[in-house]
Amino acid sequence: MRSHDMTKHAEATEASWEAARGATYGAAKWGIATAILGGVGYALSPIYRGLTVQFKVYIQMSGMVLGSMIEADSRLREYEASMRMRRRLMREQAMWQSFEEKYGKEEDDD
Repeated sequence: MRSHDMTKHAEATEASWEAARGATYGAAKWGIATAILGGVGYALSPIYRGLTVQFKVYIQMSGMVLGSMIEADSRLREYEASMRMRRRLMREQAMWQSFEEKYGKEEDDD
């Protein structure tokens, strides 16, 4: 659903895509890590070998979900920080432009 403020709508859409990319990357990265840990656990631990397949899959999926949430949150926070910085720079630029228009740009006389 579109909002009345297209700038905020575009920022929200971009933020959601960034979070989705982070979630996908995090799920893959943490999924591989939990698979490696599962392989090590299977090779070294008779207790892990005795676990049911459903529980092993649950452990794998838990790692993937945790990783996707962590990475999505991290990327979303980075995106929000960059947007705050952009807005701050735009405000400061507008302030300096209005200052120059009001008082004029001084030329250095040597």
